[in-house]
Amino acid sequence: MSAPDAAGGFAAAARDWLAQDPDPETRAELEAILERADAGDAAASAELADRFDGRLEFGTAGLRGELGAGPQRMNRVLVAQAAAGLAGYLREHAPAGRTPTVVVGYDGRKNSDVFARDSAEIFAGADFDAVLLPRLLPTPVLAFAVRALGADAGVMVTASHNPPNDNGYKVYLGGADDGSQIVPPADGEIAAHIARVAASAPVSELPRSLAYRTVPESVVDAYVEATSAVAPAVAGAEGLRWVYTALHGVGAETLGRIVSTAGYPAPIVVAEQIQPDAAFPTVAFPNPEEPGAMDLAFETARRENAELIIANDPDADRLAVAIPDADADGGWRRLTGNQVGLLLGWRAARLVAASDATEGAALACSLVSSPGLEAVATHYGLDFHATLTGFKWISRAPGLAYGFEEALGYLVNPGTVRDKDGISAAVAILGLVAEARADGRTLSDLLTEFDETFGYYASDQISVRVDDVSTIARIMAALRAQHPARIGETKVTRVDDLLEGSGDLPPGDVLRYAVKGGGRLIVRPSGTEPKLKLYLDVRGDSADAARTRLDALSSGARALLDSLS
Repeated sequence: MSAPDAAGGFAAAARDWLAQDPDPETRAELEAILERADAGDAAASAELADRFDGRLEFGTAGLRGELGAGPQRMNRVLVAQAAAGLAGYLREHAPAGRTPTVVVGYDGRKNSDVFARDSAEIFAGADFDAVLLPRLLPTPVLAFAVRALGADAGVMVTASHNPPNDNGYKVYLGGADDGSQIVPPADGEIAAHIARVAASAPVSELPRSLAYRTVPESVVDAYVEATSAVAPAVAGAEGLRWVYTALHGVGAETLGRIVSTAGYPAPIVVAEQIQPDAAFPTVAFPNPEEPGAMDLAFETARRENAELIIANDPDADRLAVAIPDADADGGWRRLTGNQVGLLLGWRAARLVAASDATEGAALACSLVSSPGLEAVATHYGLDFHATLTGFKWISRAPGLAYGFEEALGYLVNPGTVRDKDGISAAVAILGLVAEARADGRTLSDLLTEFDETFGYYASDQISVRVDDVSTIARIMAALRAQHPARIGETKVTRVDDLLEGSGDLPPGDVLRYAVKGGGRLIVRPSGTEPKLKLYLDVRGDSADAARTRLDALSSGARALLDSLS
């Protein structure tokens, strides 16, 4: 198709889209682009192509993308098609005579509530038992509700920690999947159903009904009760001064109830960030890993002479922790996801060992997370599993007692939620802090003890955000075409390309390089953002030795990346 033909095709597709779009905002947006394109505006024609050349891919992370009109954006048309496609999949897999139940939740992002109600109406219109959470709530509450209600599936409308103008559609399955996120082949089957819906009729013709239920408050209360029991306060909690930020998300109400029930002092909140705000006005990216995101929390902690900072991301499925550090800029240091993950893994292993239920019990983490967790499992006689990235895989590890990923995700209570849960993890951290305070110690002391007990592990991550996602595919292809013999001055001793799977791991777009001395570099595209990620891990005989090795490996990795960019 020539460029003029392509432009005309996209314009025709846009007009077809307008005819079925129920949202006046996205209709007006698209009409303005069409008007400019019809007048010969090349930028508007390019914008049409960007929006209508293909559609957002439904995968194991569901849907996630920028808000706007067109099949390459998140909007009411796309969400209606996704809901109808999921309904088709569930109907196809439902036992004879069973009416599927789907529970729907939503966070505080723009249009999350609208997308959730649209979905509930479409599930109800399919004669399903559709159940909507009573208000905006954290993602872990939705994951809990799937199991608590015995639902066949759950949908959470959220883009987690993505930029402000993004939204997403995350799917969980009940039954044999036990409330975990979807994995292949379910994602492909759902995607095929969505494609059939999109090709068959406009969304205005999809059956809808207002006969959906609202999740009773007793389900939210049950989540609060179960999560507060993760680590009831001990004597060391008394007088604890700690700061909490919700990063303009939905975690504050639920976390506040839980810490009160568990017996901890109320936090000092970052007032500017405590209420849900879809604009996320105080941060560039609402992700506690991003530089600057926790600056207001650090400022509050210094002003209030606090001992601890806890942060959730906007849908409260991730947790960040910061501690005082006289050597850090501003006197505070955010712990890495690996540091928090290893402390919580050590805690979980002690609890399992104390229960005498070690047979078959396992710790698990993603393959890009610290190898220190395997050392903890070995020390306590537990099984260990390394999985592909994402809690859709971690949550399925056999005998799971605890799982984590370095991207601030922790599963501390698998009997309650089969997904990362930043709220239960926050309670577990408060428990560790309280126990340490009772002995006159701090989290920093626990980190030192961990190193002395299990070895000196050091980790780093290099994350490259790109404007053109094809850049990521090009770099991965270049690495596969010619694997590096060295990373800087460090010799590569083994290369694992997981594209076809490896051992117990299913296929994934991951390259793993083992290097001399026991370190490793892992390269993969992000599953939720336009980023290429490099993960570096080493072990040394001391903290200084580990840091020296890590610095050398990091320098080599950056040079390798520069040579391919």
